[in-house]
Amino acid sequence: MSRIGKLTIKIPDKVKVTVSPGLVNVEGPKGKVAQKLDRDIKVTIEKGEIHVDRPDDSRRARQLHGLSRTLVANMVQGVTIGFSRSLDITGVGYKAELKGKEVHLALGFSHPVVYPLPDGVTADYDAKANRLTVKGADKHQIGLVAAEIRKLRPPEPYKGKGVKYAEETIRRKQGKTGAT
Repeated sequence: MSRIGKLTIKIPDKVKVTVSPGLVNVEGPKGKVAQKLDRDIKVTIEKGEIHVDRPDDSRRARQLHGLSRTLVANMVQGVTIGFSRSLDITGVGYKAELKGKEVHLALGFSHPVVYPLPDGVTADYDAKANRLTVKGADKHQIGLVAAEIRKLRPPEPYKGKGVKYAEETIRRKQGKTGAT
């Protein structure tokens, strides 16, 4: 039995979970999240808890058991607490600006880069720390948005300029030395 898959998930107050074959929907104060699951994995709701069960002990069913339980647990956590990912913008003149559902970034190009935020995703910008924080209910979507913003100008190893995750460290390289 999967150590993770056999754990139950408590449903907090103000959270509504609906289950249909192959699909789980979770609604809460932070938003709505839907996740497709394999049809073999059985998700049931009993006494305010979610149970994830597998049909047999085949290799595929064992692989999907823990994964499915973790996906459902992340959905419940996302609609109650939410997820966030912070990005540091480093460089002279590098900055971000929020305009409605768009992030306008000055990243050393001859033009500003405009990144439209998808539905269910919000952003905060701290100008003093030059830190952009992406927030939302769907963990996968938050990670994807943060990766796309980082990809606009990844950090370079010589001066460290660019957009990096807040917890990321950049391995710096030594530049050219004089030939004397």
